[in-house]
Amino acid sequence: MKLYNTLTKKVEEFVPNEVGCVKMYTCGPTVYHYAHIGNLRTYIFEDILEKGLSFLGYNVKRAMNITDVGHLTSDGDTGEDKMAKGAKREGKTVYEIADFYTEAFFKDMADLNIRKPSIVEKASDHIDTYIKMIEKMLKDDYAYISNGNVYFDISKAKDYYKLSGKNPEDLKIGVRDTVEEDKFKRNPADFVLWFTLSKFENQAMKWDSPWGVGYPGWHIECSGIASLTLGEYLDIHCGGVDNIFPHHTNEIAQSEAYFGHKWCNYWCHGAHLNDSTGKMSKSKGEFLTLSLLKDKGYSPLDYRYFCLNSHYRSSLVFSYESLDGARNALLKLKSRILAIKKIGELDSDKRSIYMDKFALAIGNDLNTSLMLTVLYDLLKDEDVNGTTKLNLIAEFDKVLSLDLLKEEKKEVSSDLEKEILSKIEERKEAKKNKDFVKADAIRDELLAKGVRLIDTREGTSYELV
Repeated sequence: MKLYNTLTKKVEEFVPNEVGCVKMYTCGPTVYHYAHIGNLRTYIFEDILEKGLSFLGYNVKRAMNITDVGHLTSDGDTGEDKMAKGAKREGKTVYEIADFYTEAFFKDMADLNIRKPSIVEKASDHIDTYIKMIEKMLKDDYAYISNGNVYFDISKAKDYYKLSGKNPEDLKIGVRDTVEEDKFKRNPADFVLWFTLSKFENQAMKWDSPWGVGYPGWHIECSGIASLTLGEYLDIHCGGVDNIFPHHTNEIAQSEAYFGHKWCNYWCHGAHLNDSTGKMSKSKGEFLTLSLLKDKGYSPLDYRYFCLNSHYRSSLVFSYESLDGARNALLKLKSRILAIKKIGELDSDKRSIYMDKFALAIGNDLNTSLMLTVLYDLLKDEDVNGTTKLNLIAEFDKVLSLDLLKEEKKEVSSDLEKEILSKIEERKEAKKNKDFVKADAIRDELLAKGVRLIDTREGTSYELV
């Protein structure tokens, strides 16, 4: 297995700390709103990584946090808590917001065939762990108290900017947000480990601590949950590229200060999903959620397939035209697979050849487009019998998770039926006027929505594909 390591900026041979066992941590959602499809692209990549490692024979132990406190609207320790923002927006308590959006997040995960990590922990459940870590960092002079808050002193961290490749000059112009100077910090990039009432007086979630009533900073939560669930040595830590700085940079600094040794060997990051205007976010344009795509008639697996056609480290531009293309390709792929008959005995030699090819694609820095190429090559190979093909497709789909062998019962909603009948009449009129270009465009438009038109002497009918 070879993976690109953000820490070293190169593709490396993956060697876990324990033979055959992988300890993997993935940053979870801040549950103040629905996840947008850009967020979900990262979780798809992490899912493929976990399943790919399992395919290669590793025993993967994966943990993920649910951020329900401490994540501010700015990376500069400014702005309000995102959970408080969500509660204010909807007129609910932060606890109600957290429960609702946590459930919505895992519904999206299930719809996308993303395996729920074996360990999921809420940030608010482990306050004692964060306090214990902060106390040790204060004792060892990695942290300091100022104006009631506890800050981590980045000047004490070894190679603080190694993961990001940034330097202190970056902070003068801001990173993702405008960085406001905090006069209580020793260094502009120092970050908060614990907030007290000196910072936010109306915080709903707050706890007693040796430094006053308050709540933990966002960064310490991931370090605390990772160490509590996976121990003091991690193999792989994942997230989106926007987590590299400052979140993952700060995790490394505080974790290595606390443990006194290197914490995690491999850092893997998924690239952004962009729209036509740039990076996708919750604050601009149409808020693209999985539910919105479903409302528009797409299957969640259409979006998963769309993502798998691009490498996880490559920026991907979203458009409905591209998603239409992915949906058509997936429909055709599943149609081809479902037409395969179970003929012949399992050919162990052919099976071994294709299993090796698929494993090589996984090991090639998680090359999902190459995995799909191996699948298509298998379908075209006339020297492989149906029984062997179906067996291999089932194995490949343990990683791809596209429900390739699942024959779904399709139902037409009343709204879709009205649209289909209207389009059939529009196409009939176009053909009558000899506008065959328009007639073909209507046929293709419906096919993109999973509706195949059937022309007969009696007229035009349709079927779902």
